[in-house]
Amino acid sequence: MGIIVWLIVGGVVGWLASIVMRTNAQQGILLNIVVGIVGAFLAGLVVGGGSINQGITLTSFLVSLVGAIVLLAIVNLFRRGAVR
Repeated sequence: MGIIVWLIVGGVVGWLASIVMRTNAQQGILLNIVVGIVGAFLAGLVVGGGSINQGITLTSFLVSLVGAIVLLAIVNLFRRGAVR
């Protein structure tokens, strides 16, 4: 059940990050999920001190969103050569 929650939250976080970065029309749901999960994981490691299974709270959701936005900016930098 945990992996399904990770996929759903990752998809939502990735989708919101793509809306913030204005790249929603350029990427599909798979890239939204990947960016959301990887960004949330990396941000959770940095902010949470290495623990990634603390549950879903507003704080963890916002940290995941920021991580996904930063990761999406880095992906856009490599894809186009400039952050939008």
